[in-house]
Amino acid sequence: MKQNVTGSILLVEDEENLQEALKLNLELEGYEISIASDGAEALRKVEQEYFDLLILDIMLPEIDGISVCETIRLKNTTLPILMLSARSSSADRVLGLKKGADDYLTKPFNLEELLLRIEKLIRKNKQLQDKVTVEDVYRFGDNVVDFTAQEATNARGERFELSRKESMLLKLLIAHRNEVVSREKILQSVWGYQVFPTTRTIDNFILNFRKYFESDSREPRFFHSVRGVGYKFTD
Repeated sequence: MKQNVTGSILLVEDEENLQEALKLNLELEGYEISIASDGAEALRKVEQEYFDLLILDIMLPEIDGISVCETIRLKNTTLPILMLSARSSSADRVLGLKKGADDYLTKPFNLEELLLRIEKLIRKNKQLQDKVTVEDVYRFGDNVVDFTAQEATNARGERFELSRKESMLLKLLIAHRNEVVSREKILQSVWGYQVFPTTRTIDNFILNFRKYFESDSREPRFFHSVRGVGYKFTD
C-alpha cells in the first residue's frame, strides 16, 4: 500500500459497481474519497469542499461531465481534473482537454495506470502549491508583519499580535498577491479538511485585516473580497 502521496478525491461516477470498486481501491491507496453520482451533486460538493483531485465521468445524469468541467473552470482553475470516458476517439479526448481537464482516460482502463495518473496529478498540484513562499518579515505600505513572532505593526505605529489562523490566512493571501484565492483553497490551507467555517467567517478575517492595516477600511487598498470567487491581496 502506497502512502507517499495522499489527498482528498471527489469521484463522480454514476455506474454503481464501478463507483464502489474505484472507491475501495483508492481508499486502499490512502486517499480520502467523496462520491457524487450526478453532475449537479458534483458541482455542489466542489463549491462546498476542498479536493486535491476530481475524477469525472463524462456520461452523467442531469449535467454531463464536459459541462461540469466547464462550470468548475469558471471559478476554479487549479483543481486537477481527470476525465473518465467510454468515448475513445481523439476528438472526444481533445474536447475534454479543451474544456479544462488535466488528463483523460478511456474505459475500460487498467487500474494501475489510473493510480499512476492520479498520483502524478496530485503530486504536481501539491508541488505547485508548495513553491510559493513568503519572507518571515513582510512589509507592505507602511505595515510590517513578523510571521515568526505572529505579530504586526501598522502604519499608525500600533503593534498587535496575530492569531494562528490570522497569520496563516495572511501568509496565504500574500503568497498569492495580486491573484484571487478561492474560498476552497483558503478552507483547505487554513482550516484543513475537517472543519469548514462559513464564508462569513472568512469575511470577518478580511474585515479585521482592513481594520489593522488599511488607512480607510471602507476603501481598501490591500485586502479585497471578490464576490462569488474568493479573496485577493494587492500590494
